Amino acid sequence: MTIWEAFLLGLVQGLTEFIPVSSSGHLVLLQRYFGITEGMTFDVMVHFGTLLAVVFIFWHDILKIIKEPFGRLPLLLLAGAVPTAIIFFAISDIFINLFQTGKWLGVGFVVTGLILWKAETMPSGKKKINEMTFSDAVFIGILQGIAIVPGISRSGATISGGLFRGLNREFAARYSFMLSLPIIFGATLLEIKDIPQTENIELLPLAIGTVTAAVSGYLAIRYMLRVLSQGSLRTFSYYVWFLAIIVFTDQLFFNRFLPPLF
Repeated sequence: MTIWEAFLLGLVQGLTEFIPVSSSGHLVLLQRYFGITEGMTFDVMVHFGTLLAVVFIFWHDILKIIKEPFGRLPLLLLAGAVPTAIIFFAISDIFINLFQTGKWLGVGFVVTGLILWKAETMPSGKKKINEMTFSDAVFIGILQGIAIVPGISRSGATISGGLFRGLNREFAARYSFMLSLPIIFGATLLEIKDIPQTENIELLPLAIGTVTAAVSGYLAIRYMLRVLSQGSLRTFSYYVWFLAIIVFTDQLFFNRFLPPLF
């Protein structure tokens, strides 16, 4: 892997993990359209980079969770993480197939755009941590589980899920990003056990990818918190629909990068 590829993969992972445009969808595009792939060790480290980004921003909340492990926030996060884990283990084989083929990538992008668009039509919610219910958390966790499908954005699904349930816009984003902690951490642990012992590890690209993912992830979270307080999610709908058009055009007329849709 070149330094440029490491930087690009780290940048894409960091930005798209938190900006609601689907990180898995963008990784499929990089693989299919540009032939850029990463080794298992690199994948683990860029996920670790995005994990650091969440820790840097929400360190105060994390310290509170450590001090009060049975407090309201950790229990709400647990209620959201459990259904995600159940769905992941139930359909992980399907997810792997969808990721490898990319056949339904365009459909995933369309779904993400529709979810974001619908979320912006919802009345402004007022629920924060004390008003949020465990059923709200489970609902958001289910959406997060479904979002393992390439093209469907995890952050988009969880933020929108919070808005659907009447959460305050900024708190919906904060809960979404905090909920990514156990998911990214769990996924990283699962990937570590699958790293081949014979894998060739290049330290410089690895370091560049990890740092880039952490910095870009940090900036992406800050940006999204501002968007939720001052802006609109519909801009991202237009973006993912544009990507869907590119994917569908290739599938329907050229079949150069992705398998035929029909």
